[in-house]
Amino acid sequence: MTEINEPIGLAGESRPRSAPRRGALIAVGALLVVLTNAIMFILPPLLPVVQAQYGLTTVSAVMWIFTLLTLGGGAGYILLPRLADVSGDRNASVCASGCLAVGALVPAMGDSYPALLIGSTIMGFGSAAQLLPLGFLRRNLGEEGIVTAVRALVVASGVGIVVGMIGGGLIVETLSLRTFFCILAAACVATTIASFAVVPPSPPSESGGRIGLLGTVWLITWVGAVLLTLTQGLVWGGAAVIPLIAGVVGGVLWARVERKSSAAVFDVVLLKSPLVTVACLSMAVFGAVNAAFLLLLSTYSQVVPSSLPPEDAYGLGRTALQTGWLMVPFAVMFVVGGKAVERLVAKGRGASVLVTGALLSALGLAWLAPAHDRPWHYLVGAGVIGLGCSMGYAAGFGIAQMAVPEEKAGMAAGVVGTAMAIGIAFGSALITGVLSASVVSVPGTEAEVAEKSLYGTSYWISVGLALLIVVAVLVSRARNGRRVPAAVS
Repeated sequence: MTEINEPIGLAGESRPRSAPRRGALIAVGALLVVLTNAIMFILPPLLPVVQAQYGLTTVSAVMWIFTLLTLGGGAGYILLPRLADVSGDRNASVCASGCLAVGALVPAMGDSYPALLIGSTIMGFGSAAQLLPLGFLRRNLGEEGIVTAVRALVVASGVGIVVGMIGGGLIVETLSLRTFFCILAAACVATTIASFAVVPPSPPSESGGRIGLLGTVWLITWVGAVLLTLTQGLVWGGAAVIPLIAGVVGGVLWARVERKSSAAVFDVVLLKSPLVTVACLSMAVFGAVNAAFLLLLSTYSQVVPSSLPPEDAYGLGRTALQTGWLMVPFAVMFVVGGKAVERLVAKGRGASVLVTGALLSALGLAWLAPAHDRPWHYLVGAGVIGLGCSMGYAAGFGIAQMAVPEEKAGMAAGVVGTAMAIGIAFGSALITGVLSASVVSVPGTEAEVAEKSLYGTSYWISVGLALLIVVAVLVSRARNGRRVPAAVS
């Protein structure tokens, strides 16, 4: 496989420093990651409550909550890690967690559908807080900074996903929607205070650095247009092609302008690195696979078989809380996978880890394609997929970090994080489209569910997505193999 012979970023990490609050710093980093992932995955179980409480009559109205959350996240992934490089880690961390607090406070006080939409946008922007530990842990923990930062991000992400899904189920069963947002706002305020108290008030790590305003706004605009298409494509139909074309054209023009810019949002040299390019593509695919699995698990398990005609009956009839418990093996293997490969990634074997993670993810999805009608089927599949995805995330973030000096750690995190956000939106939109191809009406209601056979089809499509990572790494290896002889001659 194509490997990194010399971890580039580590070469510049020559100034060891003391970290008297090492444990507290890691704890705050993990807290940011757990909180942001929990918020992203706590909302699905709440949708029936949201729809009933605010009198929403269409699925598209509910989907706007996710659309604005995703669009806000796209902007945050681009801006906040870069802000950490040029304005300081503390400022960026406080800004991100503060946005989470404000975003939760708006629906808590407003208690209305418009307030929830506004709050979702702000929380989406603040959700980029999960990328910030990659920068402030690396910059403050010396030689072990990259390994510790990637480990904290991957492990806490898995924990946050399960906390969100189980927490959402508990809230549906025990709390009101307004009470939930009040508690969430309090947790985010506490996180903001912890960020201010613990994250060092270091000066900007990139001396003389600045955020190119035009390039940043332009990037947010075209990425937002693509994400908007992916999240609203089924609702808008053919009209969704308009923002898609605008986004693609805008992205191409943005890339051309950024190559010559003196204040580029992302380092062009980093983007041209073959392995970093593969890492970004892989992160997008891992994000898509992750989203596809979560969507398939959540929808199938909560269908009540007795509510459907006998010839169309399927599902596990589980509650939102019971569905969350099926994700526990996913979180456990996230911890195992991230821990198992962190040293391999640090030694420059990220490409091999990407391939291994992709194959394991494909194996777990292939298992679930024919076997997804028993709880234990999901327990096995979730564990294998969690192991594969955690390896992929560890490799993707690690490759990007080792390709840059530490003063650009935030920028590298932003590149990979943006790719992951696009992948998550794409995976959700793709599987939603497949599940909507043929539906079964629930007798006595206006509700519809996907036809049973579409779940197997969706899993096989997800297997194909995972295998694209293997193809991308092999193509990169072949291209690099041709370049080396040419350079020697």
